[in-house]
Amino acid sequence: MKKDITENIPADADKLSVLGARVHNLKNIDVDIPHNSLSVITGLSGSGKSSLAFDTIFAEGQRRYIETFSAYARNMLGTLERPDVDRITGLSPVIAIEQKTINRNPRSTIGTTTEVYDYMRLLFARIGVARSYISGEKMEKYTAEKIVALILSRYDGHKIYVLAPLVKNRKGHYKELFEQLRKKGYLTVRVDGELREITFGMKLDRYKNHSIELVVDKLKVGRKDAIRLNDSVENALRQGDKQMMVYDLDEDTVAHYSQMLMDAESGLSYREPAPHNFSFNSPQGACPCCKGLGYVNIIDRQKLIPDSSQSIYKGGIAALGPYKNTMIFWQISAICEKYGCSLKTPISDLPEEALNDILNGTDERLQLKTDMQSTYNYFRTYEGLVKYIELQQSDDAGSKAQKWSGQFYSHATCPECGGRRLNREALHFFVDGYNISDLARMDIGELYEWASQVEKRLDSRSLMVGGEILKEIRSRLRFLVDVGLHYLSLDRASATLSGGESQRIRLATQLGSELVNVMYILDEPSIGLHQRDNKRLIDSLKRLRDAFNTIIVVEHDKEIMLEADYIVDIGPKAGRKGGNVVFAGTPNEMLAQDTLTARYLNGTCTIERGSAPRPGNGKYLRLEGCTGHNLKNVTVEIPLGCLVCVAGVSGSGKSSLINGTLQPILSHHFYHSLQEPLPYKSIEGIEHIDKIVTVDQSPLGRSPRSNPATYTGVFSDIRSLFVNLPEAKIRGYRPGRFSFNVAGGRCEACNGNGYKTIEMNFLPDVLVPCEVCGGKRYNRETLEVRYKGKSIADVLDMTINQAVEFFAGIPGILKKLQVLQDIGLGYIKLGQPSSTLSGGENQRVKLATELSKRDTGRTMFILDEPTTGLHFEDIKVLLGVLNRLVEKGNTVVVIEHNLDVIKCADYVIDMGPEGGKNGGMIIAAGTPEEIAQTKSPTAAYIAEELDESERLKKRQEHI
Repeated sequence: MKKDITENIPADADKLSVLGARVHNLKNIDVDIPHNSLSVITGLSGSGKSSLAFDTIFAEGQRRYIETFSAYARNMLGTLERPDVDRITGLSPVIAIEQKTINRNPRSTIGTTTEVYDYMRLLFARIGVARSYISGEKMEKYTAEKIVALILSRYDGHKIYVLAPLVKNRKGHYKELFEQLRKKGYLTVRVDGELREITFGMKLDRYKNHSIELVVDKLKVGRKDAIRLNDSVENALRQGDKQMMVYDLDEDTVAHYSQMLMDAESGLSYREPAPHNFSFNSPQGACPCCKGLGYVNIIDRQKLIPDSSQSIYKGGIAALGPYKNTMIFWQISAICEKYGCSLKTPISDLPEEALNDILNGTDERLQLKTDMQSTYNYFRTYEGLVKYIELQQSDDAGSKAQKWSGQFYSHATCPECGGRRLNREALHFFVDGYNISDLARMDIGELYEWASQVEKRLDSRSLMVGGEILKEIRSRLRFLVDVGLHYLSLDRASATLSGGESQRIRLATQLGSELVNVMYILDEPSIGLHQRDNKRLIDSLKRLRDAFNTIIVVEHDKEIMLEADYIVDIGPKAGRKGGNVVFAGTPNEMLAQDTLTARYLNGTCTIERGSAPRPGNGKYLRLEGCTGHNLKNVTVEIPLGCLVCVAGVSGSGKSSLINGTLQPILSHHFYHSLQEPLPYKSIEGIEHIDKIVTVDQSPLGRSPRSNPATYTGVFSDIRSLFVNLPEAKIRGYRPGRFSFNVAGGRCEACNGNGYKTIEMNFLPDVLVPCEVCGGKRYNRETLEVRYKGKSIADVLDMTINQAVEFFAGIPGILKKLQVLQDIGLGYIKLGQPSSTLSGGENQRVKLATELSKRDTGRTMFILDEPTTGLHFEDIKVLLGVLNRLVEKGNTVVVIEHNLDVIKCADYVIDMGPEGGKNGGMIIAAGTPEEIAQTKSPTAAYIAEELDESERLKKRQEHI
C-alpha cells in the first residue's frame, strides 16, 4: 500500500503562528496568518501593528537567519536578542521593506537602486555606436591587416612615414625617452610636426606642451613592399599602444589608425568600451568637472552682494561687512582708486572691470595707502575675494570657516556635462540614436515603451548581443510601471524620493527577483499614491502572493484592506490601551464586526466635514511663473486663512510647487534660509503672513538621543523641576546633571544612550541595552533623586498619557504635554528615540511643538502627506488640530491624496493631468464640490466620497 506522505506534515504548516507575543505594548497575544496570502495588519497608530510585524515576526526571522551562520561568524556579528514571544512556527525567510531606509547618498539614483542602470551600462558597452565628440563621425576600429590594406589602396606610389604616437600634448623634456629610443636603434622622431634626428643628450623645453611620434619606417608604398609594410605597421601599433599614424610626404597630410575606436579625421581615440566607462560612480566614466554629481558649487554673486545700492564702505559686500582698517580694505581701496572711484561709491556704480578685479583678483602690484600715520606704503598683489572664500572651504580650514564661506555658495548645473554626470566619451556612445543619459532622463513609462520597440530598429548583430540585456531591462521597468512609478526617471536621486516611493522601488526590485516561499513585510506601501494608481499596487502585491509568497502589509488604506485575503486588527486603542487582537479574519467577516476599524469600513462611522467651506480672510498669496522640474509656467493663487489641499496624481508636480518653490521662497524671506527655490518669476501677498512653519516627516533628530521630550522643550522644564527638589539642592545638582547628553549625571558606559550599538557589517546595526545602567541612561546617584517616587529615567519611560496625569499640578509642563495628547500621541513615551517613530508621528510631534507656541494668527503651515501612518480615527483627530489652526486665522497648506482630508478642505488645487512630463499644470482649483464637477483624475473620487458622506449623513439623521 502506498504511504501518504502528507501525514507527517504538521497541521500548522500552512500558516504562521505567533504565540504569546509581548514586545512593547503587545499583551501576550496569539496570531495566526495564513501562508501564501495577502494579509493586512491594521489598527490605530501606536496600537502595536509595527511591534507585531517588524519587532516580533521580522526580528525573529532575522535572528534565525543569523543562527544559521558558523560559530565564528556569529561571534563576529554578536547575538541578536530574541523577541519577547513564547513561540513562532511556520516562519519563512523574511524580507522587510520599510519606509525609513532611504539612501541619502547623492550618487544613488533610481537606476542604480533597481539595477536597471547596470544593465543599460552593459548594453551600451556591448552594442553602443561610438561617435567622435570632435567631428561627430562614426568611430572605427581596425585590425593590423585592415590598416595595411587601407595604406596600400590609399597611398599607392606615395612616399610615407609610418609613425607611432608616444606623447600627446604633454609637458616635459623627455630626455630619458629619446635616449631609450636611441639605444633601441631608432634614428628619427617627429616633434610638434617637425622631423628631427635623435642625438645624444637630446631634450625639449620642459615647460611647453609637446607631441612626439616615433618614425618606425619610411618607404614608397607599393605591392612589392607589402611584407615590409606589414612588419612596420605591427611595430608601430606595438610602440604606439595600439595607435599609429601615416604621414604622407607628397601631400603633407597625416592620417590616424588604431586597433581601438578612433576618428580617422581628428585622430581622437576612445578606450575599449566597458560597463564602468558608463558609470558616474567610476573615475573612468564620471565627468571630471563635477566628479559624477551633475552639479558644482559656485560662489553666487547675488549672495555675495545682496544689495548693490550699498557701498563697500557701508557693508555692501556681505562677506566683508562695514569698513575696517585691515589689509583687504586697503587693497580694494587701491583697486577703486585705479578705476577712479572709492570705497564709498555704490557698488552698482562701480565699473564692471573694477568689480571683477575686487572679486577675482589682479596680477598688478597695488600701492596700498594705510590709515595709519605712516609714510611707508605697501606694494602687494591681490588674489581676490572669491579666492579667499574658496580657501575657507578647504579641508585645512575649520568647521566655522567652512560654514561661514558655505553661505555664499550655490548649486549650479555642471558646465561641462550639463548635469548628465558622465564624461564626453561616455556621452558619445549611442543606441538607436540615444546616449545613456538621454535614456536615463526619460520617464520610466516612456523608457519602457522605447525598450519594447527598439529591437525592431536594431541590426542582426546588435540584436543577437543585446537581446537578453534588453529583456532584463524591460522586465525591471515593467515592475516599476506596475507599482505606479511610471512618472519617475532613472536619473532621479534616491534622496529626493518620498518614503512611499522608495518603498515601492524596493518592492519592484523584489518583484524582479522572482523569489518563492518568502515572507514579505511592507510598511504602508500606498503612501504618496493616488487612488487611480492604487489598483496597480494591489495587482503587484497579488502577483507576489501568487508566486507562493506570504505578504504581510501594515496598512490603513481602505481599498487595500478590502482587497486583502486576511485582516488582523490590533487595538482597541493606542499605547497601553492597545496591544490586543480585536479581530482576525477575512474582510467580509470584518465588515460585520463592531471594532473601530470595522465601523469605518462598513460606513457606520465616518469623518464628517464642516457645514460649508470657509471663505478665508479675503487675501491671497500669488506665485507666478513656476518652471522647476516638470512645472509648466504655473501661476497659483492660495487663499489665506483657510485649509488648502494640493491634490493630483503621483508625479504631477505638487511637491515641486509647494516644497520646491513656495516653501524655500518663504523660508528665505523670513529666516534667510540658504535653500534655493526652483525657478519662478514673482510672488505677491507675502506681506499678509509673518511666519512659515514646515511640518515634514523627517526624523526629529539624527541620533537616538533625540526624542519627543527634548524636541518639544518639555524636558528642560522637567529637568528644572528635578533641580529644585530638596535632594538635588542638598547634593548641589545643576540642570546638566539630569541631561543624558552631558558627562556628570549620565551613564558613562553607554554615554547616556541607554543602548550599545553592535555593528552587523552587511546587516542593519543592532541596539542592545547597556549592561551597566540597564537602558536607564543615568548613573546610580542621579537616579536617587525622585519626584513623587519617580526618577528622571522613570519619567522618560512614561507615555504622554501617564505624564499628563503625573504632572497635573504643574501648568508649565502640563500645557506642552496636553498638546501632544490632543494631537493623538498620548501613547508614545516621552523618552522614545525619534528613530523609532514613524514619519506620521514625527510630523505630529512637530505640529504639537508649534501649537504649544504663542500664535500670531498670520502663520502659514505647510504639511506633506500628514496622514501617513494614521488610522481613520487618527485622521479625524489631525483634522481637528488643523481646523484649530485655521480658526485662529492661520493658513494650512496640505499636500495630500487622502480623500477624507481633500473633502474637508476649504480650497483644493488639483494638479495633473498625468505624472512626469505630462503633468506640471493646475487643471482645477476651487472647493471640493467645484473640483468634483470637473474632468480631472481626482474629480471622480472626490465626487464619490462626497456622495458617500451625504448618504451617511442622511442615514444618521433618519436613525
